[in-house]
Amino acid sequence: MPINCYDKGDVVVCDVVFKDEDDVVADPTSVFFVFMTPSGVQTTYIYGVDGELVKDSTGNYHVDVSADVEGQYHYRFYSTGTGQAAAEGQFLVKDSVF
Repeated sequence: MPINCYDKGDVVVCDVVFKDEDDVVADPTSVFFVFMTPSGVQTTYIYGVDGELVKDSTGNYHVDVSADVEGQYHYRFYSTGTGQAAAEGQFLVKDSVF
């Protein structure tokens, strides 16, 4: 799986679609997002508590991550309760020559 590459200073949209056991888009009981910067700093957002974790429509959520540090970022969406699921991703941020 290729890693998406962004320029330092970009805003990276991380998104997910949750589906039920019948493959129908559905809202889980609770939705979480955690990401780790290249320096190892982890941040967690909870839907309904933190405004950074946005619900776009039923089952569709996103977080805008500020790519302000060069290196590899890792992220994970996960849910608990009804519709329990998880999805992970990563992206690379390259430094500017300026």
